[in-house]
Amino acid sequence: MMMTIWVIALVVYLAFRLWYDGLRRPLTPDEISHFSKVFQESAENGLSTGEVATLRRFMEEDDGKEFIMVNLVKFNASPVTHPDTGQDIKASALLTEYTQPFMGKILRRAGHPVIAGQAVGGYLDAWNTPENPGWHMAGLVRYRSRRDVILLSFADAEFAKIHKYKIAAMKQTFAFPMQKRVALYASPRITVGLLLALGATLLQLALA
Repeated sequence: MMMTIWVIALVVYLAFRLWYDGLRRPLTPDEISHFSKVFQESAENGLSTGEVATLRRFMEEDDGKEFIMVNLVKFNASPVTHPDTGQDIKASALLTEYTQPFMGKILRRAGHPVIAGQAVGGYLDAWNTPENPGWHMAGLVRYRSRRDVILLSFADAEFAKIHKYKIAAMKQTFAFPMQKRVALYASPRITVGLLLALGATLLQLALA
């Protein structure tokens, strides 16, 4: 019985890792060609020629691995007009109407916020950069793969229904993907493993 508990815990953990890590398959040439056409043909995305080129390069350089999106945000002055109701609403509250459903989609594909916070000052170190526009907040979001972020946003027809809230809430934004080299925090891989080990240990003690 005790061995069964640990075998089940191991199977659950392996299933979690398969879901969390994915198969790590880079985008195929057919997928890249298809998504590139979607970017070019969809006026809803409002992508410029430069942005389309950047997205194509982003796909062509895909290694199948996870990455973290770095986001800087400056809100429009509140109140802003709600795109649906026409009523006044705080910009940060309107952005929440975008982030909540979008985060739900991300979580289903093993993506999740890493950290988010409010800015408490301007640039303390800046070399040859444009003037600080006055960022209000920054956030890091983990994506399982480049395929996921394309499917979740640029190639998702439902995305346009909530993207308008983001546009109305933010005056400026700056986002770029990065792959971590050093991480001084416990990832879900470690956290879930420890929780399963703790659960199996407690169950074993209870049945002893």
